[in-house]
Amino acid sequence: MANFLRLLGRRLAALPLMILGVTLLVFVVLQFAPGDRAIAALGEGATPQALENYRQANGLNDPLLLQYFTYLGKLVTGNFGSTLPPAKPITDVIAGAFPVTLQLTFVGVLLAVVISLIFGVLAALYRDTWVDQLIRVFSVAAIATPSFWLGILLIQWFALGSNSWFPSGGLAGPSEGFSGWLRSMALPALALAVPVSASLIRVVRTSMVEELDRDYVRTAIGNGVPYTTVVSRNVLRNALVTPVTVLGLRIGYLLGGAVVIEMIFSLPGMGQQILNGITNNDTNLVQGVVLVIAVTFVVVNILVDLLYLLINPRIRTV
Repeated sequence: MANFLRLLGRRLAALPLMILGVTLLVFVVLQFAPGDRAIAALGEGATPQALENYRQANGLNDPLLLQYFTYLGKLVTGNFGSTLPPAKPITDVIAGAFPVTLQLTFVGVLLAVVISLIFGVLAALYRDTWVDQLIRVFSVAAIATPSFWLGILLIQWFALGSNSWFPSGGLAGPSEGFSGWLRSMALPALALAVPVSASLIRVVRTSMVEELDRDYVRTAIGNGVPYTTVVSRNVLRNALVTPVTVLGLRIGYLLGGAVVIEMIFSLPGMGQQILNGITNNDTNLVQGVVLVIAVTFVVVNILVDLLYLLINPRIRTV
C-alpha cells in the first residue's frame, strides 16, 4: 500500500506541471493564429482609433510573456474571459457544451470496450480458425475507416429515408427521456467507437493468447478446474493490463474525434463551440474550449494510470 500511495503521489504531483504546459502550448499556438481579435470584436467598419483602444484595453499590445501571465492569473481565478459580442462568459458556454462531449465520449468508450472485449476474446479462444480470421479482417477494415466518414455512412444507412430508425442529428431533450437520449447518442457514439475498438481488439487478442499459453493455465486445467473458470477469473483479468493502458492513450483520440463527430451530427458540444470560435475568429472561446479538452485528456490519463496500478498488483511493489 505504501508503494501504491507513493506512485499515486508522483502522478498527482506531476498534474499541475502538465496543466501548466498545456496552457502554455495552447496560448502560444493561438497567439500566432491568423486574424485580428480587435477587428473580430468591433467589425470591419471600426475606426483605427477604436481598434487601438480595444487592443490597449484588452492588453493585446503587451509583450507575449506578460499576456501569458495575465491569462494564467485569470485562469487561476476561473476567469476564461468572454466571447465576442454579444458577450457571454466562456465558463457558461463551456458549462453548457462540455457535458455533451463527455456524454458522447463516455458512450463511445463504453461501446469500444464492449466491442473489443467480445471480439478480442473470441479471436483468442478460436485463434487461427475462420472466426479469428474474420475478426482480423474486420479490425483491419475498421482501423482504416475514419470516424467522420463512418458517421456519414451511418446517417445514410440508419437515419434517412425509410431506414430512419435513429435521428440524423441533434441531442434529445429532457422530455424525450432516456430512450430518446440513447437514440440520439447511438450513431455518433458508434462512429466514434468503431475505429478505436478495432485497435483494441488486436491488443486484447494478443494479451489473451499470451496468457492462455502460460503454464498456470495448463496446470489449473490439469487439476480439474473448468476451462471457463480459468479464463474468466484468471486469464481475462491478467490479460486486461495492457489493453487498459492502450485505452488510456486512445481516450485522447476519442475526445478529439468527438469534436469532429459533434459537427457531423449537430450535437451542441465542445466541437460546435470550437467551430463557432474559429468561424468568428473568437480566440478567447477557442482557447478556453481547447484548454478544457486538453486538461481533461491529461486528467483522464492519470486516472487510467491509477486504474492500471489497481488491476496489476505487481506494479505496486515496484
